[in-house]
Amino acid sequence: MNLLITGAHGFLGKHVVKMFEERCFGWYGTGCIWFTPSSTELDLMNTKALSLYLTNHKITHIIHLAANVGGIGANKRKPADFMYNNLIMGLNILRQASLSPFIKKVINVGTICSYPKHAEVPFLEEDIFNGYPEETNAAYGIAKRAIMVYGEALNTQHNMKVVNLMPVNLAGEYDKFHPLNSHVIPAIILKIYKAIQNHSTRVELWGTGTATREFLYAGDCAEAIGLALDKYETPDPINIGSGEEIRINDLAKKIALMMEWNGDIIFTGQVSDGQPRRCLDVKKAEDKLNFKAGTDLDTMLLKEIAYFNELKKSQPEVIKLFLDMI
Repeated sequence: MNLLITGAHGFLGKHVVKMFEERCFGWYGTGCIWFTPSSTELDLMNTKALSLYLTNHKITHIIHLAANVGGIGANKRKPADFMYNNLIMGLNILRQASLSPFIKKVINVGTICSYPKHAEVPFLEEDIFNGYPEETNAAYGIAKRAIMVYGEALNTQHNMKVVNLMPVNLAGEYDKFHPLNSHVIPAIILKIYKAIQNHSTRVELWGTGTATREFLYAGDCAEAIGLALDKYETPDPINIGSGEEIRINDLAKKIALMMEWNGDIIFTGQVSDGQPRRCLDVKKAEDKLNFKAGTDLDTMLLKEIAYFNELKKSQPEVIKLFLDMI
């Protein structure tokens, strides 16, 4: 198997590469070569370059992780970029894969942002199209919906094996702490750390704190991807998550406790909460992939905080820059 992992140098991508380095799954355990080009080495939006890459390396399988992503703030600032870049990348990969004589399967990793804003909790896979996504990340979510539908169409028309996975919010090592692009957990960690540095007894966070989120350890998500590569061959989507939700207010208190800071957490309400609730029904992943999240929330938060502490030591100037931006 010659495997292309797009986005291999990103948050989830690093966990997927680490998984392949440490252990293998099923029938492709021997003779597997994985390719991890950076965006400068392979432009996924360049049709000719991608076609040549797939042909020259005789790529047989693709795990598509590459994405233009960010939190609520980034999605509000650049919705057109998020929609266009993600859509073109995803469609181009699936299109060129369908034209390649070597490709046997594509794992397309989607997003929980594709679900309707007021989807019934827990989210069922068949409810993805039962409403419009939450407005602040609708462009990104709809782009990912379209890619999923294109994969289904290729399966119908050409019998191409495309697997659509729908992971929930991820946490763990390699997460992004840049204030303009970070998600909720690194954003909270950074603000609490700044309060510690400034001897402040108060931290202000966006929203109301009442919204809920579900989190999955990125290493567990990598395992689910490996299982899908080995076990699953149909394009109907599969939720990948823990099946447990927590209020943002409670999440912030938990992180503060772990960072040994006991100040006041104030939710300003100045920015939208985003989707009111997020929690997946994960029965299908258990049934079809034999996957169940193995890392609880406390453990994944401790892993992310430990990673942040490593960054403080290895890249102090970068962390200082981030602190100056918030």
